[in-house]
Amino acid sequence: MSDEDIEKWIKDNRNKDLPVSTSCSSFEVLDPHDPVISRLATQLFKCTNDYLQGEMSAGQDHYHLLEQINRLTITKYTDLRNLAVNLSKTLNEYNEMYNQQIRPLLQQIDAIDAQVSKFEANAYRLDSYTKQLKARFKELEEK
Repeated sequence: MSDEDIEKWIKDNRNKDLPVSTSCSSFEVLDPHDPVISRLATQLFKCTNDYLQGEMSAGQDHYHLLEQINRLTITKYTDLRNLAVNLSKTLNEYNEMYNQQIRPLLQQIDAIDAQVSKFEANAYRLDSYTKQLKARFKELEEK
């Protein structure tokens, strides 16, 4: 039934006298009641109690599981944060080491490479000049 159907039924039956069993119209502990109804009511209350206890237990279990997940997540993120801090420190140390120790060495290597290039150019010129002199010397010897 939908909510509208329930509301309509309530409006239609509000002022009507509904038949009520005399055995369950009021409940007094010492009054004799129909044993079947008492047994069924007891079973209903027990099952309702079991259901509500199960729902509360399930909710509590979910809450405890969420607490465990949150604790593990906090631990994991703390570990990741510590790792990031350590990586940042190491990176800063390496950058400082590069600027203080490695960069000057690389600049020296570049300067040496430039000097070697000049020496190589001079060696090629000297070799060429030597070949010219040798050719000229042979020419003079033949005359």
